[in-house]
Amino acid sequence: MIVVTTPTGNIGRHVVRHLTEASEPVRVVARDPAKLPHDLRDKVKVVTGSHGDAATVDKAFEGADAVFWLCPPSPASTPAAATVDFARPGAEAIRRHGVRHVVAVTTLGRGTSWQEHAGNATGSIHMVDLLRSTGVAIRGIALPAFMDNALRMVGLLCDGRMPGPIAPHKKLPHTAARDSAAAAAGLLINRNWSGQEDVPVLGPEDLSYFDLAVIISEVTGRDIQYQHQTYEAYKEAAMASGLTDAFAQGFVDMLRAKEEGMDNVASRAKAFIGTTTFRQWVIDELQPAMANYNVANT
Repeated sequence: MIVVTTPTGNIGRHVVRHLTEASEPVRVVARDPAKLPHDLRDKVKVVTGSHGDAATVDKAFEGADAVFWLCPPSPASTPAAATVDFARPGAEAIRRHGVRHVVAVTTLGRGTSWQEHAGNATGSIHMVDLLRSTGVAIRGIALPAFMDNALRMVGLLCDGRMPGPIAPHKKLPHTAARDSAAAAAGLLINRNWSGQEDVPVLGPEDLSYFDLAVIISEVTGRDIQYQHQTYEAYKEAAMASGLTDAFAQGFVDMLRAKEEGMDNVASRAKAFIGTTTFRQWVIDELQPAMANYNVANT
């Protein structure tokens, strides 16, 4: 039995589909099972609740051979509260039920000089440390920035703006959620591995945010400009959206680390390289989302 957390999320929903298509027995932990795709509901067992809840994970992990673990992107008081503290019940359930394999979504940065100074990325790395402390065989799917993050700024993109604090021409790796899911599912299906390691998942090429804006412009026919902002302005906007000072600072510290080179350290020779280019991702996902936004707002 393979347990999948966040089965309706950007990565988790693809993981569930990969596993069911491989005829693996799947149990999902879902806050709202009604959000599961109709064609999958009869193919999985469902435990309703949050995987940050001790009783829920105790029920979900009973008899499990493997677990796909992802902390939901829910703002908390601090980065540690959103990652390490959230994962404590899960770690205890993994230990108690003798789960043998875990695939956990985390960030790049482990083993670098930025590991302890990268805000939310540091919290994610420490979360995996907690899971490692159970003794389970674990692979951390270590991710750079998501291509899918652009979906959060569809309205701004339709206005021709793509704001961000990272230097416009800094080349960075980016990955598509669907490629991250493919990497995770492969490890869950073929569990002939042991030990505790992180596996970087990178896209086909490194791109700057200036490059991303150019590609979006070319695909959509809109003039999209990357608007470089200060980290102070970025933090102010994050707090205005409801984040605590500590959590907003966690994003600032993580993005600074990326700009300084944290994500560039990952070796492509040892990484899972996704097949989805940013251009193809824009064609498949961002362009339709922008078109729908325009229809809804005209």
